[in-house]
Amino acid sequence: MPAGLVALALGGFGIGLTEFVIAGLLPQVARSLAVSEAAAGRLISGYALTVAIGAMAVTAATARLPRKPVLTGLVALFVVGNLLSAIAPDYPLMMLGRIVAALCHGTFFGIGSLVARRMVAPERAARAVAVMFAGLTVANVLGVPFGALVGERWGWRATFWAITGIGVLALIAVAALVPGWAGTVEKGAGGGLFSQARALRSRQVWLTLAATALSYGGMFGAFSYLAYTLTEVTGFRDTDVPWLLVVYGTGLVAGNLIGGRAADRDRDTSLLVFLTALAAVLLAFGLLARSPVAAVILVWLLGVFGFAPVPGLITRVTDAAGGAPLAASANVSASNVGNALGAWLGGTAISAGLGYTAPLYVGAGTVLTGLGTMVAAARRSSP
Repeated sequence: MPAGLVALALGGFGIGLTEFVIAGLLPQVARSLAVSEAAAGRLISGYALTVAIGAMAVTAATARLPRKPVLTGLVALFVVGNLLSAIAPDYPLMMLGRIVAALCHGTFFGIGSLVARRMVAPERAARAVAVMFAGLTVANVLGVPFGALVGERWGWRATFWAITGIGVLALIAVAALVPGWAGTVEKGAGGGLFSQARALRSRQVWLTLAATALSYGGMFGAFSYLAYTLTEVTGFRDTDVPWLLVVYGTGLVAGNLIGGRAADRDRDTSLLVFLTALAAVLLAFGLLARSPVAAVILVWLLGVFGFAPVPGLITRVTDAAGGAPLAASANVSASNVGNALGAWLGGTAISAGLGYTAPLYVGAGTVLTGLGTMVAAARRSSP
């Protein structure tokens, strides 16, 4: 495995921690900064909104620049954002730190996926992307428990100091280990905003982005209310939720690796299989949610098939756009749009009185819509 891929994975790990760790620290942050729980929660939604918008804006602004310096600059921005969060004396500066850190998120994974692909042979492209995203999936497993553990022992600021330190290590690793030739802009793949935008005119790009948003939306809509499902329907205690989320996170790690290998063999077929399996898991979860044994198994499978399509979707959209970085970042934006859509649909179903299994059924329907979109995309790309 090229050392540069490990450096990118370390960067992804740090960025993933920043995204997920705050969930376990909200009560401490709210008390420390003297704000309401709702205001503290906006530190999460503000981050996600910045990722969705910033991924496209930052990528467009840096499209003509060599990719390795852009990556190192993004990790430096990540360090600054978390440093601001660590020292923030009040809520506005804390929010600013979250926004600054979020600005690097989408572009790092978008451009990083293109750089990762250049470090390996073409037939291993999806696996290279999966290695980079392994950092993000591991962060999902460790993020909330890591933040809660460090925050409980040394305070929430210590958590952000630790993430800042991880960011410094990632900055050194990217600067030292990512080869310069892998960060050069290929002919025809760079260009300004207009040439980047032209690359997005492909129908295949938009079909793949739609499939990304819908698959993420279905999975995340169910995940957003998973704690309620597990406690109110399955009967687990609140104290059981953290280890169940770790089970889910291990599924993400496995799905990422499985998805990368499968996409390198037959990308479109694997995407169709994974999306079908994800819809089936969500439907089965809704039907079997009262069984603790079935729930644990299905939580893990939700992680596996929720993330298995990611390497294939990213390589598909960038190939359809001729390697344009804006397309890779658009994929990250699409996933965040899907997250917001899924959480809203799931919450609406619960508010309508349909119960805490409703997000699972709504998620299954959303994923099936994404599967239909992917079927249309695969047929149009067939010779």
